[in-house]
Amino acid sequence: MTDKVLYLGDTALNAAASYLAGVMLHCNIPFDYIDSATMCTDEQLDQDYCAVIISDYLSTRFRPEHFEQLIAKTRSGTGLIMIGGWESFTGLGGDYHSTPLAEILPVEMQDTDDRVNSFSPCMIRLEAEHPITAKLPFVTQSVAINGYNRLCAKPTAKTILSVKRYCVSFVDDDFEFSEQSVDPLLVVGQELNGRVACYAGDVAPHWAGGFVDWGDQRHVLQARGAGEVEIGNWYLEFFGNLIKWVSKQI
Repeated sequence: MTDKVLYLGDTALNAAASYLAGVMLHCNIPFDYIDSATMCTDEQLDQDYCAVIISDYLSTRFRPEHFEQLIAKTRSGTGLIMIGGWESFTGLGGDYHSTPLAEILPVEMQDTDDRVNSFSPCMIRLEAEHPITAKLPFVTQSVAINGYNRLCAKPTAKTILSVKRYCVSFVDDDFEFSEQSVDPLLVVGQELNGRVACYAGDVAPHWAGGFVDWGDQRHVLQARGAGEVEIGNWYLEFFGNLIKWVSKQI
């Protein structure tokens, strides 16, 4: 198996995909890219990737037989990540809940639109220790996102991060926070020999919110063919760890 990743979606390499492309550049993770408007092909799925990332990529961009191929590759050891967005999970036409891929994802998806677009803070909360989140200050330096796909973890899966959504009001010259909901944000599982992860938030604005800037250092990165991005070092480490974990590099 090669150390190369297949990355599908996030509009285009010079658009939203610039963020994850920048992460992989910094982490020395080679990748092939398919933009959101392009159909996946047999030739691409036939390659021996260490992991496949699906992010804001319509399920209709795969042919029906591709799902069985993805399932077989995952069970043989290829890592699989689905990252949230309007065209991920159920989303607004993502419709992965009605595909065979739902069988191996570690989450249960809704039958209807699962998007949570929030103008109030959605705080990330650490639920369990894991190599993906190791040494990252989720407890001491809490961070917020602006949206996510609402999912439920399967009984056999492990929830590493959750997202707590608040309603905020201004009372007696101070802000008052009231909890609205708590949902899984990062859920991981094992499918025979393959590791599988679902991150319900987005890697890029607008859903990513302050997560893009999370860190005490900043990195300006530009992968080949991608736009330039400026991101926080803890954000960078988190998504790098996510890819490395499903690829069995950590």
